[in-house]
Amino acid sequence: MNAPATSSTASGPRTAAPAGGPRPVTGLGFNTRVSWSDDHGPAAGLAEGIALYRAAEDLGYDTGWAYQRHFDHYLSSPLPFFAAVGQHTSRIRLGSAVLPMRYQDPVLLAEAAGTTDLLVGGRLELALATGSQASWDAVFGGVDTDPRTEALRRLDRFLAGVSGEALHVVDGPGQGAPVGTPIRVTPHSPGLRGRLRIGAASTDSARRAARLGLGLITGTVLHGLAEGETFAQYQARVIAAYRDTWYEVRGSTPPPVAVAASILPGTTAALRETYAAYDHQRRTEGMAASRPRGALEPVVGAQLPAGQRISPVHHGTPDEVAASVLADPGIAAADEVVLFLPPGFGPGANVRLLTDLAAVAPAWGWSPA
Repeated sequence: MNAPATSSTASGPRTAAPAGGPRPVTGLGFNTRVSWSDDHGPAAGLAEGIALYRAAEDLGYDTGWAYQRHFDHYLSSPLPFFAAVGQHTSRIRLGSAVLPMRYQDPVLLAEAAGTTDLLVGGRLELALATGSQASWDAVFGGVDTDPRTEALRRLDRFLAGVSGEALHVVDGPGQGAPVGTPIRVTPHSPGLRGRLRIGAASTDSARRAARLGLGLITGTVLHGLAEGETFAQYQARVIAAYRDTWYEVRGSTPPPVAVAASILPGTTAALRETYAAYDHQRRTEGMAASRPRGALEPVVGAQLPAGQRISPVHHGTPDEVAASVLADPGIAAADEVVLFLPPGFGPGANVRLLTDLAAVAPAWGWSPA
């Protein structure tokens, strides 16, 4: 392979990789925001999102993740979208990355998740978050506790619901069932509890996921970095904290860990130029980069708060990208790589990127499904 490609954050040594080198990539996925522009409305954007999942399944991808974002030019309700995708696909697993629990009714979410999972044949994988990048209390309603405490309370109730636990015992007349009847979420999908994850952005969140017996996925923004620590080094530390806690609490092998990453192999000079421009935009504009026309501009740009970092962009020739990813300790520590698709890319560009990455990923140990 050629020398690793330039990325927006230095990778650092492979100190977090297991003995003998990086872990083989056993799963390949993608993360889309299912976006649309002012001149290309939501109906078209949703249809293109379904087509993207169909293309990824044909290419052998294992998972497709959709981001939830309220009040913007992106998908706001992943579960009905997944139910529709499930009618057009047969194998690819369908994941949310992430659902902020602060603004979910836990019982209604458990009902919708059970319904969706049964409709798609047990392929639903929900990634949940207990933090929130935006405060929508004026819209969703305030609470007496702080947002994190409330999110954790709702997460506990949601987990009880999808686990089939009794949420209430009828204790009076007029409640729709005889007194003494235990009330459980229906429909119940028995395997769903084992396919839930926490979308962790810090070591604390990773440890919480392990204590709750939930899977782990890390995203493209992390917080809690030490002084001088790179994104990749901290990501490896987050994953290590998860696995160490899982072993300590459960004494068993933890579930596969997924990481979302910007990986753009350029098979032509024109694509390499496009991807380099995206990398520059991401380094100079941060989360405001690559927005569909008409989308809201994020309040946080390239200058993130102290202790936060945005993930690097691995771009260059396919060989350069393959080597760059192997040298990234955060990705090397993971089991599944999830391609973050730039929100401003159109459907043709997204399918091309999925196709080119599927040709590169076998260098990391992945085999198409």
